[in-house]
Amino acid sequence: MEFDFLTPIDRRQYPSQKWDRYAADVLPLWIADMDFSAPPAVTRALAERVAHPVYGYAKPSSSLDDSLCDWSREHYGWEVPRDAIVWLPGVVPALHIASLALTSPGAGVVTTTPIYPPFLQVANKTGRLAQMAPLAEPLEPGGPWRLDFEALEAAITPETQLLLWCHPHNPTGRVWGEEELLALAELIERHDLLVISDELHADLVVDPTARHIPLASLNARLAARCVTLWAPSKTFNTAGLTFACAVITDPAVRERFTSAARGLMPDTNVLGMVATEAAWREGEPWRQQLLEVLRDNLDLLESYVARWEGVSMSRPEATYLAWLDVRQAGLGDSPQQALIDECDVALSDGADFGWPGFVRLNYGTTRRQLEQALLQMDERLATQER
Repeated sequence: MEFDFLTPIDRRQYPSQKWDRYAADVLPLWIADMDFSAPPAVTRALAERVAHPVYGYAKPSSSLDDSLCDWSREHYGWEVPRDAIVWLPGVVPALHIASLALTSPGAGVVTTTPIYPPFLQVANKTGRLAQMAPLAEPLEPGGPWRLDFEALEAAITPETQLLLWCHPHNPTGRVWGEEELLALAELIERHDLLVISDELHADLVVDPTARHIPLASLNARLAARCVTLWAPSKTFNTAGLTFACAVITDPAVRERFTSAARGLMPDTNVLGMVATEAAWREGEPWRQQLLEVLRDNLDLLESYVARWEGVSMSRPEATYLAWLDVRQAGLGDSPQQALIDECDVALSDGADFGWPGFVRLNYGTTRRQLEQALLQMDERLATQER
């Protein structure tokens, strides 16, 4: 079956964070929200559920649990225990709940930068100590970002109790390899840390040679220290349905997490449950075509970046997000604002990720919209003849 990833959709018909934040003549390639229709299977399942006119408090079904377990087994070879599943109304609230539940007041919460902005807010918002370690920049333009173990060791103190880990990585798009993950596992055990592994982009590996390995699947000792956060929302473009899950295999850690969540998070979204099960049950053909579209869009983006003086990009292995180094592009103190003012294109500001001088570009949009945005940027940045 062929799915439509080409036809632009009027997203201003309903309120949209992505499309309403900036003026109508600005093309938004910022927030991690694709411009594609959700899979038809998801739309059909939602229509059937909406046809039943009662939307009261719902309870996750055993078939929903099965859909997660089946997806994990089939795609990653990871057998998720059914009793380890905790359904949630979103990943960002879960990061904060985990900090409250699994650490003591004033404890250190460490993460690597650049990083998805909510990670940088967790410690301060929960009365903990924010600790950060920079990733190692590419050795040459276009090379891979790397985990700097020396920097991470230096950031960890006796107060550190929790690591916030992003895997695959947002914003660089890295898919962490097995050797890196095993070295990280050793560090986690040696420092007696718990770890929140945000694996929201696991199903969006665009590099055919890369493979996502769930952190908790490495060994049972590490699994006992892990809270794995997962959802179909990024992959199948259902973020507005606010539904996710945590996989917590250790009973004591799971009890601490669920106890802290009571009263601080609402019950799970009745429509989110329906969309999630439909996505994992019937969405694979759509996902495969999506990955092809994203690879083509990424090729187009790379061809433009190669022409732009002072701009470099490490090709992401996963996500639909590209992390652009524009420090040498002559865009001033706020490259993100300069691109809005001069190109009518809105990207995410690298400063929000802890790295000024970078911008994050969402290429999960229709070819027409992406090409138009790149053409507008090209007029400002290009140094070669088209």
